Amino acid sequence: MKIGMNLLLWTTEVTPEHDGLLDQLKAMGFDSVEVPVFAIDDPAPYERLGKRLKSLGLSATAVTVMSPETNPISPDPQIRQAAVAQLEKVLDRCAAFDCEILCGPLHSAIGQFTGNGPTEDEFKAGVETLSKVAEKAQARNIRLAVEYLNRFENYFLTTAADTARFVRAVNHPSLKMMYDSFHAHIEEKNQAKAIASCAAETIHVHVSENDRGIPGTGQVDWDSYWSGLKASGYDGSLTIEAFGRALPALAAATKVWRDLFPDPLGLCRDGLSFIKSRSGIA
Repeated sequence: MKIGMNLLLWTTEVTPEHDGLLDQLKAMGFDSVEVPVFAIDDPAPYERLGKRLKSLGLSATAVTVMSPETNPISPDPQIRQAAVAQLEKVLDRCAAFDCEILCGPLHSAIGQFTGNGPTEDEFKAGVETLSKVAEKAQARNIRLAVEYLNRFENYFLTTAADTARFVRAVNHPSLKMMYDSFHAHIEEKNQAKAIASCAAETIHVHVSENDRGIPGTGQVDWDSYWSGLKASGYDGSLTIEAFGRALPALAAATKVWRDLFPDPLGLCRDGLSFIKSRSGIA
């Protein structure tokens, strides 16, 4: 297994000013970083990042989100096609830094609600859209990991079981799912049972505390989480996802209104130690 750190703690766009941070994460003992892929017009920053990561021996995953204009479950076929085009461009940027897995709520527009629960028509639209994207991911040797979110951030996929059903419906080797302890803490009754319900479909996980602070310091049922992962035989990346107030726009988007930890690198050190102690990684 690898231990990763999501760079959204610092930025939505990795630039040369983050070179020192990458050095520190590598020296600290991280195996990989999770790269936000939001700005996609210019390939150059991602090509440069790929060279930088290779020189450090860091592997990479990536994360992106969908907007109302690129909503994979929209009733408008033009918007669904825009979703395919958007994700194809994201995949091109991911390929530039040898990304292994692109994760996130790829299934629907984040923060967009209809006032109702998900419909079968939306489910079918999502399956059709993501099936096309999975083909494009396979051509680039990248796997997609669909992430379910809690009910306050989306309405389409909010549980492990529903997301596993969606993945099985797409039925493509390049599209699986991820499991995030933060969203599960809100939506599931039991972490271990939730992990078991999607074990065959899960290729990526986030280690994230209930307040998005230092993993292991909050209310997530970590005993159930770790026992569930071990029972499932999971052997992929264990990636810390935490959010702070370094970027006002990102803090607003993630609803972080107060300091949740003393400093980001301290969070990394403590989170890394927590994962190693609970996962059994030497």
